Amino acid sequence: MNEFFITDYKTILQKIDLVDPCQYAKTRNYINGAVTYLSPYISRGVISTKQLLNSILEKGYKIQQVESFVKELCWRDYFQRVGQFKDLNKDIRQRQEAILNEEIPVQVIHGTTGILGIDKAIEQLYLTGYMHNHCRMYTASLVCNIAKSHWHHPAQWMYYHLLDGHWASNGCSWQWVAGANSNKKYYANQENINKYTNTNQANTYLDKSYDAIVYIETPSPLLITQKFVPEMDLPATSTIKHDAALPTFVYNYYNLDPLWHKEEPGNRILLIEPDFFLQYPVSKRCMDFMLALCKNIPGIQVFTGSFQSFIDMYNVENIHYKEHPLNIGYTGTEESRDWITGNVTEYYSSFFGYWKKVEKQIYQLK
Repeated sequence: MNEFFITDYKTILQKIDLVDPCQYAKTRNYINGAVTYLSPYISRGVISTKQLLNSILEKGYKIQQVESFVKELCWRDYFQRVGQFKDLNKDIRQRQEAILNEEIPVQVIHGTTGILGIDKAIEQLYLTGYMHNHCRMYTASLVCNIAKSHWHHPAQWMYYHLLDGHWASNGCSWQWVAGANSNKKYYANQENINKYTNTNQANTYLDKSYDAIVYIETPSPLLITQKFVPEMDLPATSTIKHDAALPTFVYNYYNLDPLWHKEEPGNRILLIEPDFFLQYPVSKRCMDFMLALCKNIPGIQVFTGSFQSFIDMYNVENIHYKEHPLNIGYTGTEESRDWITGNVTEYYSSFFGYWKKVEKQIYQLK
């Protein structure tokens, strides 16, 4: 794929060993900071937040030393919990205000907004399938709060290209920026963008104080919008060899865990559901990334079709899968995903509320 996003499981584990949580905390907001580049593997279910935290603790770090890093992992878990309770295709807490359109500015699609930190980040997204988290917030702020587009369609555009695309994380983050899942909208001005993206622009439409930027009129070029039209090409079904005497383990876009039931004989099926990808389309790069990652699972076979059609075609009875809100119509034995604190299962309207609940438990981890 590229130098950051290799797909061999052994090398992924080596990347985990290289994580420096203290340096991450100091520099993570900068585009050249010590970020982990592990998010694509977490989103695809190859590794988990719990696995990553355990690796850090095994190195001898105390929670208080790495709390900033731990909070970022918990943000991921929190968004997944929100997805268990809320329809993430709708505004969660309140309606996004001051909407002019439900499309995406053409300048954003082409990376020609004139804001270099954002344009370079969009270029990187198209080239690598990755965008720094701060740049995602900058882009969402420009789209939702300056261009005044509703968050949903632009969020789909970004999700389509991201190797680490996860609808809970992406959808909730866009809603947070747009004020649909937060107490107020998030604005990024030129000074902030310059600081963290190593640019030095002045006299742009974002070159205003935070008091003033809230009231700026949408620049006319950003009023030119269009629908993002994704292209999808699903892989063909391989010839499935199914042993009815063995259990069947179903993997999908959100579960490619090579350790799941690793020692247990079984039929291992990567389920590629057309209806799922019709609603949540992804780029060819993302599809190829998934297919490359699944090679870490010995004996896995690809089935393109619905869950029910697979069951009917092969008369499957003993079937297992990992829980996920987007597993529509799955039946059989549902198993939990790995959570940092798996017993905090309630809905919290804010991360602060969730964090206060899990914090005490996390500080007891050793």
